[in-house]
Amino acid sequence: MPPASEFVVDFPTLWVAIDWIEEHCSVPDGFRKGDRFEMYDWQLWCTANHYRVKPAATLGQLAPAFHNRRSQVIAPQKTGKGPWSASIICLEAVGPAVFAGWATGHEVYDCRDYGCGCGWSYEYEPGEPMGMPWPTPLIQLLATSEDQVDNVYRPLQAMAKSGPLADLMRTGEEFIRLPNDGRIDVVTSSATSRLGNPITFAMQDETGLYTKTNKMVRVAETQRRGAAGMGGRTMETSNAWDPSEESVAQRTSESQRPDIFKFHRVPPAHLSYKNKAERAKIHRFVYRGSTHVDLDAIEAEAAELLEKDPAQAERFFGNRVVYGQGGYIDGDVWDGREAPREVPDGTPIVLGFDGSDVDDWTGIRAETADGYQFTPTYGPDKVPTVWDPAAFSGQVPRLEVSAAVDELMTRFQVVRMYADPPDWKSEIDAWVEKYGEKVVIRWATYRPVQMHAACQRLLVDVGKAGSPFTHDGCPTTAIHQRNTRKAPRPGQRYVLAKASPTQKIDLTVCSVLAHEAYGDALAAGLFTVEKPAENLIYTASSTRRR
Repeated sequence: MPPASEFVVDFPTLWVAIDWIEEHCSVPDGFRKGDRFEMYDWQLWCTANHYRVKPAATLGQLAPAFHNRRSQVIAPQKTGKGPWSASIICLEAVGPAVFAGWATGHEVYDCRDYGCGCGWSYEYEPGEPMGMPWPTPLIQLLATSEDQVDNVYRPLQAMAKSGPLADLMRTGEEFIRLPNDGRIDVVTSSATSRLGNPITFAMQDETGLYTKTNKMVRVAETQRRGAAGMGGRTMETSNAWDPSEESVAQRTSESQRPDIFKFHRVPPAHLSYKNKAERAKIHRFVYRGSTHVDLDAIEAEAAELLEKDPAQAERFFGNRVVYGQGGYIDGDVWDGREAPREVPDGTPIVLGFDGSDVDDWTGIRAETADGYQFTPTYGPDKVPTVWDPAAFSGQVPRLEVSAAVDELMTRFQVVRMYADPPDWKSEIDAWVEKYGEKVVIRWATYRPVQMHAACQRLLVDVGKAGSPFTHDGCPTTAIHQRNTRKAPRPGQRYVLAKASPTQKIDLTVCSVLAHEAYGDALAAGLFTVEKPAENLIYTASSTRRR
């Protein structure tokens, strides 16, 4: 995430909405209660992105006028998520949150035209997107419990009761009445009577706590569908989540949809949260811009929580997605090996293939002679060699996978491929027949002795100082690495297992197989491939002319 100085808004957005918030919303509590609410840089950045307008937007479009269908903001405790969320709800309730066409010059947003007597107006610049309020705003605020919902509803009530908003919003214990039969409703896991109603906006608070166990995944999805049906949009906020719970926050973060804006300041991977000096650097990084925060107080709370629940402390205050004990490769250590680069066609490589059919994923990882591991691409669109059966009507497209293998064999100098045979015996037999039994080798991962040794090879080479191992930063592989656990086996060995039944680890297996193939190919001298026509020799450490 870029520093505040790099929060450059170089796209069209509803500046009128941002100015409206700062003119109509007030600080809800504390020594500055009642003062003008001025957004921090990170809050303004998130607001500008949520109300970013597509250059081709036309008058009459609702949600499709905006670049982002929904937004996710992940930030540590006490950064100011609650009051900022309340200000966004106020905007969606009675402010210019709807795209109203493009200004040609001298157009003005005048509060008096919408029943607000504050006297504020905003003059648009030519070519600027304009805004207007919803005719009948129907808003829901979602949280797991009444105590949780107060994090946003309490500052929302304070804003609604003070300043010009007091003339437009009538507050109650469970809902706020708005003009033209609009309303803001509180929805919790125990109060879902209004769930499923059409809505124009939903604020989902602490989505890291929304899981299948508490049935909040279904609630959040139902809410989003309700907004989509009205041309509305949604926003979610949360602390960093526990990935063993497969929460809504995790699902959103892992989504590849381009119309979801995501803000998550992840501290540098090399900083350890257990080290006090480095922890202070982490706090300065993730709390940057939230000037009300006392970092000494944060340190005191974090240090105490570290004694009992270090993972929770790192999630709450360090803003990191932290997994429980028994993990395979430390996620931060894996991230620290990221060094993306292009791998030219014709490069000698090895491949690691792990295949599934209808549940787990299928993937291919590659590794070069100097220990650079990457997820190759295939086809005219350069799609990564990762196949989620859910994206293909529930079944991995085997012909497409075989086409990808053929392309990789043609584009690169594949010296060895380790392929896990279960469920893919016929395809692997065909590859052996086509490319030779010395290139494509059946490598069964269910053998505990061999699999333990292969896992250890990757684990050691990722973690040891001076190791040449680097990787491309493939986001799917990073997620799968973090999902992977060590399952003990007799003889002080282990095999790889999922942290939970729904968390995938298939790209981790691909990485293990690719690295095992790399080590074996290196030992066998397979990477030294002479090309007489070009007078070149490829070795594990260099490419040089003779």
